[in-house]
Order: sequence, then structure tokens, then C-alpha cells
Amino acid sequence: MKSLITGAPGWLGTSIAQALVNGHPDIDVETRAVRCLVQKGVDATVLRELGVEVVEGDICDPSTLMNVAEGIDTVFHCAGLIHPKLKIEELFQVNTRGTENMITASAYAGVKRFIYVSSNSPAGCQRRRDQLMKESDRPRPYKAYGKSKYQAECIVNNFHDQGKIETVIIRPCWFYGPNQPARQSRFFTMIKKGNPLVFGDGNNLRSMSYVDNIVQGLILAEKVEQANGQLYWIADERAYPTIEIYQTIAELLEVSEFKPRHIPGFSSTIAEINDTLIQAAGVYWTEMHVAGEMAKDIGCSIEKAKKELGYKPTVALREGMKRSIAWCRQNGMEI
Repeated sequence: MKSLITGAPGWLGTSIAQALVNGHPDIDVETRAVRCLVQKGVDATVLRELGVEVVEGDICDPSTLMNVAEGIDTVFHCAGLIHPKLKIEELFQVNTRGTENMITASAYAGVKRFIYVSSNSPAGCQRRRDQLMKESDRPRPYKAYGKSKYQAECIVNNFHDQGKIETVIIRPCWFYGPNQPARQSRFFTMIKKGNPLVFGDGNNLRSMSYVDNIVQGLILAEKVEQANGQLYWIADERAYPTIEIYQTIAELLEVSEFKPRHIPGFSSTIAEINDTLIQAAGVYWTEMHVAGEMAKDIGCSIEKAKKELGYKPTVALREGMKRSIAWCRQNGMEI
């Protein structure tokens, strides 16, 4: 077997590459040759040290993808943009049209299965706290990012429905774990100060996806024949109250006086309104967007993945955050 990974050397792309090349103690994986699609100018040292084949290309430029999927059995399409630097249009350029370019190249090359890493955002938020989101729920994309990922899901489904290629879509939630980007490390630093902002009472639910749990989901999406054409939520065993996430990190960081600053939940609603207006002008403001969703319930059910894929998340919040913090410290970050 030979697999192609996009989005490396990013967070998830690197993790799936490591598992496919070296195996994984918690995951039953068939090791194989791996090719990674890397943007020109990006440091791919970590991938070359793994011994994977590195090819340059850009999912936003179809001319660079003409031969990238030749000889490939499975494509793990992990590339995506969450927080653009300024313009909303970047989300659709990367997440929507980039996905269309990549699956077109994959189908043309005769790839058997295309596995698309989507997001919780195409589903939106829970209508009620006691009702976790399911795959069968009507999509309610949240803001421009959610729309860009949902449109990509539709493209992937169209390729499957037309018989051009096998497809599986997975929806992970809030990522955490080793190889994390700077924004997650800043989150740790904020909590270490002992007085992070909490919108409302902090009891709103958030599903989280430890990176190795996502890798397990991706590998199962490849292995299980009946997964063809399906959509799966991939997350930890349960959704966590936001305040539990904060408290767990604070305990692991040994914060002596943890006193979160609770501000009214309507502050988040105001931020969401502002975010909507700003995005309507074609502009993206990361902090405003994040503040606008911090009081919302975004919890999902993983029962379909457990039943149909045999998905069994092996790492939960405390252990996952413990590993995340250890990785930060091993890589010289002052956490």
C-alpha cells in the first residue's frame, strides 16, 4: 500500500504520517510507503527524517497536482485553513476549491479511497445541551469557515455519488495533542496565569479530539469497506464542560491559585454578532471569532463511529493534555 497525505508537516498530517510509517502502540495500522504533499518553501525536515517521500505542490494550484496521486491507494486530505490572516475568501480558496482540486487529481489518478478531514463547523452548534449532535442532523454551518468546509463535504459526496472514487468524511472537533500549533500553546500560557476568561458559567459542552484518536479514526475510515460514502464524528469518548477543560489543564500545570474570570455569557453573543458583521465585510478577526463561540455547546455523539468503524478512543482529556504539555516542554516551550 501507498498513501498520500496533505496538510503535512502540519499538526494532524505529521501525526498520521508517523503512524503509517512507524506504526502506533494504541492503533492497529498497516505500515506502508507514504508520500506527503508539501507547499513550496515549507520546512519538511520532520517528514524527511521519517523517510517519507516529499513532493511539492499546492492544493490551490491544480497545475501542481497533475501527477501527485499517481500510484496512491489512499489519500488522507488533512490540509485546511482555520484562521485566515485577514480575508474570508482565503477559507473558500483553501478549504473548498483546494479540496475540489485534490479530489479531482485523486480520482483522475485512480486512487481507491479519499478520506476528507472536515470539522464540527459544518454541523454548527447543539440546539439543546442534552442532545449531542449526530451525523443525521441537518447541517447548519457556523460562519464562513463552516460554510467552506460544508461546501467541501458536498463536493466530496458528489464525487462518491458519481462513482468516481470511494470517499469517507470525518468530523473531528477541537484538536489537542503533540505537534500542536502555537495557538494551542498560547492557550496553555493563558491558563497558567491562573485567571483565564470564561464566558458564562463554563458548563457549556465541548467535544474534543485527541490527535491519536483522530489518527485511529482515519485509519479505520481507510480499512472498513462499509465506510465508503459515509460521514463520521471522531472525538473523545464524551463531551467536556468548558470549565472542566480549563481546570484539568490548570491542575496539570500545577497552577497554585486558579481563579477564572467569569464574564456574562451575553458577552460571547455580542462577540458573535460582531463576528458576523465583520465577516460580512469579507474580513476575518480571529479573537472575535473565537470569543463568539466560547459559550456555545458543541458536543457530538460518536456512537455511529463506534458501531460501524469499531472506533474506540483510547485517550481522554487528562492523559491527552498531560501528553500535550510534556510535548511542549520537550520542545523548549515555557509552559
